[in-house]
Amino acid sequence: MKKFSLLLCFTILLIAGNMLKANAQEQETAETGDIILKPTPKNENALFKKNEEIVYNLRIQNNTNQYKEGKISYLLTTDDGKKVRLDSVHLAIRGGATKEIAVKLLPKPSGFYHLNFMVNTGDYDDTVRKVFGVDPQEIRSQLHKPTDFEAFWKQSREQLEKVAPKYRCLERKDLSTDRKKVYAVEMHSYGDLVIRGWLVVPRDGSKFPVHYRVPGYVVALNPNMDNDDFIAFDLNVRGNGNSKDVISIGTDNYCLVNVENKDKYIYRGVYMDCIRGLDFLCSHESLGIDTSKIFVEGGSQGGALALITAALDKRVKLLTMQVPLFADIHDNMNISSSYQKQVFPFKVFRRYNDMHPNFTWDKFFSTFDYYDPQNFAPMVKCPVLMGIGLLDQFCPPRCSMALFNHISSNSKEYVCVANSTHEVDLNYFMFQNLWLREKFRIP
Repeated sequence: MKKFSLLLCFTILLIAGNMLKANAQEQETAETGDIILKPTPKNENALFKKNEEIVYNLRIQNNTNQYKEGKISYLLTTDDGKKVRLDSVHLAIRGGATKEIAVKLLPKPSGFYHLNFMVNTGDYDDTVRKVFGVDPQEIRSQLHKPTDFEAFWKQSREQLEKVAPKYRCLERKDLSTDRKKVYAVEMHSYGDLVIRGWLVVPRDGSKFPVHYRVPGYVVALNPNMDNDDFIAFDLNVRGNGNSKDVISIGTDNYCLVNVENKDKYIYRGVYMDCIRGLDFLCSHESLGIDTSKIFVEGGSQGGALALITAALDKRVKLLTMQVPLFADIHDNMNISSSYQKQVFPFKVFRRYNDMHPNFTWDKFFSTFDYYDPQNFAPMVKCPVLMGIGLLDQFCPPRCSMALFNHISSNSKEYVCVANSTHEVDLNYFMFQNLWLREKFRIP
């Protein structure tokens, strides 16, 4: 209990420190604009019920010493850009003053909505963008699963099993401490490519559950020394971190490698790398690994990889993911087409389409439907925790929730962070820590 109390206190101090930092940044931001709009949803997580009035409290602050007159408008749209309502109110505010108004919207069907607040005083314009959700657990999307989907991944597993792993596990004494051993690990994976990662094992001789982390998009994972209650296993799939020497492609091109060939698309090997990582863990129980308690985690690309690993292999007992990339790729395409400025991943996919006249979106989906995380979701049976940011454009909340709602597990939870983009916050990770302890019965 003492270890847990110290960890909890430390986490609370971190959160408190970041809250103070956020408040300071907010105050600094408030000094840089003439008129500051601060919309706050009635429900802190910006989630509402279908039969519930949607209310935002809008605080208006005049940072000048002059009287200002103009209007405040708000535009409500669906997440794919369809206008739902446009309205405005007159603004008259003294210099240095603040005022508040309540913006009320009628109940809406389930989904996510964009709400833009705009101020105009003739000599000053500004826009604040917010997103809210309505009963996101009711969002449904079509699965575009190829008829041979299961057979394709069964064949992929069989091809992986034919590759001798040739594991290497070398202690890095220069990185180890008096409390933990750090190992550099290496193995042969799909296509006989070498992949690498890091294993961090507490020295006290006990068996430990495993925190298996998979990487974000072209992100390098390094040894994780933070958690005393888990063995940390960080795998760098091909093209990431210390596995970059076998495939070094670059950010924009990584997701395009053989995108016109489902059999050779780069993610076939990447997904199998994640399975090979599980093979490594189950082959090294002598290092103190409790293979009955493996949880897999990742954010962005890593969120997708974590889900797919749990879907393909029952050795995963818990799944935690944040802002899963590529989820519900068909709706992602439709939503992203409404953006004024294109963002990843469709910024890259659309550029490729423009540069290759013979490439069509039908060809794209004929490959990517084998790799869309949403098509793996019904295969996930273990407990799941997902966190998303409502302002995320890379991974639109509707797509993340559609994926989540296809998960078959009887134990699944999600957390929406109202003011985050392609990330979650420390409060989410504090909740995740408690969730993991409860599921694995860690005191």
